[in-house]
Amino acid sequence: MTQDRPVGELLREWRHRRGLTQLDLAIQAEVSARHVSFVETGRTMPSSAMVLRLAEHLCVPLRERNRLLVAAGHAPVVRERPLDDPHLASARKVLGQILRGHEPYPALAVDRRWNMLLANTAIDVFLEDVDASLLRPPVNMMRLGLHPGGFAPRLRNLGQVRAHLLPRLARQVAQTGDAELSALYEELLSYGPEGDLAPPDPADIALPIRIRHRGAELCFINTVTTFGAAFDVTLEEIAVEAYFPADDDTARFFRSQAAGPSEREVRARSGCAGGRQDKAQRGNGLFRG
Repeated sequence: MTQDRPVGELLREWRHRRGLTQLDLAIQAEVSARHVSFVETGRTMPSSAMVLRLAEHLCVPLRERNRLLVAAGHAPVVRERPLDDPHLASARKVLGQILRGHEPYPALAVDRRWNMLLANTAIDVFLEDVDASLLRPPVNMMRLGLHPGGFAPRLRNLGQVRAHLLPRLARQVAQTGDAELSALYEELLSYGPEGDLAPPDPADIALPIRIRHRGAELCFINTVTTFGAAFDVTLEEIAVEAYFPADDDTARFFRSQAAGPSEREVRARSGCAGGRQDKAQRGNGLFRG
């Protein structure tokens, strides 16, 4: 991790993202507005405790808290381990249990940039007829869903899905300032028509995902799960997306699939997904059974 910008400049940027004045932040952190001003202008170099205190009240992600500490001349305090690190074995086991426990319905784990980390066997519903170039690691689920070579052509309500995902990604860019997410957002915008995004159907209780698969029209709603009290950068950034059948036909389809071949575990490491051997060949070795 390298020091790129002064800590005061970074803190001021985070304060602006959260829509706070110096006085607002000072009141929340129980320090003087003058001290906040001195930190932001570089007249005062904050202690590591003060950096973490301000970061906590600014809801700064763990990764960026480390960056703030380094910018202030301190050592990072939050570890960042790869998901396959032995220290994260218990967390990886939990993820596997969640994903397998959700079968026969699709579920997957993604990182902060929507790159797939792990998935269960039912993920094939989103991989059918996908261009092989999109299945090379890291497999980005946002791109896979909205790219013309992904599963976008099979979405019966693509306009609705775009109208939900693009603002969601835009908010994430605004909240994090992540340059790669910003580039992804601009890329995804280019795949759809210009103009206003389709509004949600007022009759829906949640965004439905309607997709054609193996001659059937399936309909899902989804949930997102995160680790509630992560002390590792990698864990804090993982989200598990679980897809539930939104109608009886979809539920019956997956129950019939579950009654077929024996289950297999689908894994992905560093953005790779697992699946059938035919997809392994098509995806340049991406998948393994």
